[in-house]
Amino acid sequence: MSKNEMIAMLLAGGQGSRLGILTKKIAKPAVAFGGMYRIIDFPLSNCINSGVFTVGVLTQYQPLRLNRHIGIGIPWDLDRQNGGVTILAPHVKGGDDSGEWFMGTANAIYQNIEYIDMNDPEYVLILSGDHIYKMDYSKMLELHKEKGATATIAVLEVSMEEASRFGIMNADGEDKIYEFEEKPPQPKSNLASMGIYIFTWKKLREALIADSKVHADSDFGKHIIPKMLADGEPMYAYRFKDYWKDVGTIQSYWEANRELIRTLPDFNLYEDFWKIYTNTNHQPPQYVGEQAEISTSIISDGCEIYGTVQSSVLGRDIIIEEGAVVKDSIIMDHCIIGKNSYIDCCIIDENTAIGENVKMGIGENIANEEKPQIYNTGITVVGEDTVVPANVEIGKNCVIYGITTPDQYPDGVLASGKSIIDEGVEL
Repeated sequence: MSKNEMIAMLLAGGQGSRLGILTKKIAKPAVAFGGMYRIIDFPLSNCINSGVFTVGVLTQYQPLRLNRHIGIGIPWDLDRQNGGVTILAPHVKGGDDSGEWFMGTANAIYQNIEYIDMNDPEYVLILSGDHIYKMDYSKMLELHKEKGATATIAVLEVSMEEASRFGIMNADGEDKIYEFEEKPPQPKSNLASMGIYIFTWKKLREALIADSKVHADSDFGKHIIPKMLADGEPMYAYRFKDYWKDVGTIQSYWEANRELIRTLPDFNLYEDFWKIYTNTNHQPPQYVGEQAEISTSIISDGCEIYGTVQSSVLGRDIIIEEGAVVKDSIIMDHCIIGKNSYIDCCIIDENTAIGENVKMGIGENIANEEKPQIYNTGITVVGEDTVVPANVEIGKNCVIYGITTPDQYPDGVLASGKSIIDEGVEL
C-alpha cells in the first residue's frame, strides 16, 4: 500500500452506556481490557499491522483518558510527521463561533472532510473504536480495488436466529451487495455488518455533502449505504471469519476477558506476527508470595499476589493480600483486595480499594433494581476510585461507586440487586 493510498477514520466517541458504571468517566474505547490493554488498542494495532499509517481518531464523550492514552501515537508507531495519529474532536467552524456535536457516524466524517482532503487519500477506511478483533485491512482493500467498488463492507456470518439483531447485507453469488436491511424481523441472509467500511473517497465525499443537506444526523447504515445502493453504486461484502467481539455489555465484556485465559484461546494476544500494542509505562515485575496460589489467570506487570487468584484477569499494579481469594473476576489497574476477602464473578474498575474480610458476589442472582437491563447476569460491578469498607457482604448484580462507609451497608450487607452510588451520580 502506497503512502496515504488509504487512511483510517476511527470512530471512538461513543458513550457505551450498556457498560454502565464502567463508562461513567471514560469513553468505551478507553475501557481496560485483557489486563494491560484498552479496547481502542485493537483497531489501532490493526491499522499499523495492515500498513495504514494515517489515522484520525474521532472523539466526543469523555475523551480525556482516551486522548492521554493515545498521545502522539508512539506505541503504535504512529508518531509520524507525514500521517500518524490525529485526535479529531467536535470544533467551532466558520465565523459565528458555533460548535456542533457529531450527530451520527457519517456526520462525524462529514465534519472532518477538511482533514481527509488534507491527506488526499484515494480510499478511506471507517472503523469503530470499540470491538476486539484482528483484521488485515490491506486484504479488504485488495478486494475493494479488484471489484472496482465504491464501498466494501466487512461482514461476519452469524446464525439466522441472531441475524435480526444486526444490519444485514444481502449479496449475490459474487458477494455484490444488492440490499441492506437494518435489524430485519425476517432476515434474508446472515451476513452481518461489522461497521467496518472502505470507501473510494471521491464517491464518499460527494455522498456526505449531499446527505448533509437532508439529514443532520447522517449515518452510514441508515442513510449513506442505502442511498449509494439506490444509486447503483457497486458495493461488495468482505467476509471475515476470525474472532470478533463487541464488548458492549457487562456480560460480553466479562466473557471476552475470561476467554483470554483458556489454554488455547480463540483470540490470542501472544502472536508475534500480529502484535497488539498499547501505551504502557514500565512496571516493576510481578511478585508471587510464598502462600500464593494462581491458576488459569492473566496477571499483568507490577502485581503482588499473596492470596489466591483463579480464572481471573488482573491489570497492572494490583495487590491481592494474604488469605484473599479472587475468582472468575476482572480487576483493573491499581487496585487492592484486602486480607481474607472473597471476590467472585465481579468487575472492579481502576484505583479501587476493597477492605479486609469482604465477601463480594455471593447470594441469589437478582437483577439490579435500578438498571436491570444492564446488570442482570450475576456480575457485580465496582466503579473506579471506589472504597469498600471491611467486613461487609455484597450480593450479585450490585453496583458500587464512590468512597463508601460501613453505615451504607445495613447490618453489614448489600443484598443482591442493590446499589450504593455517590450522590449526584447516575447509575
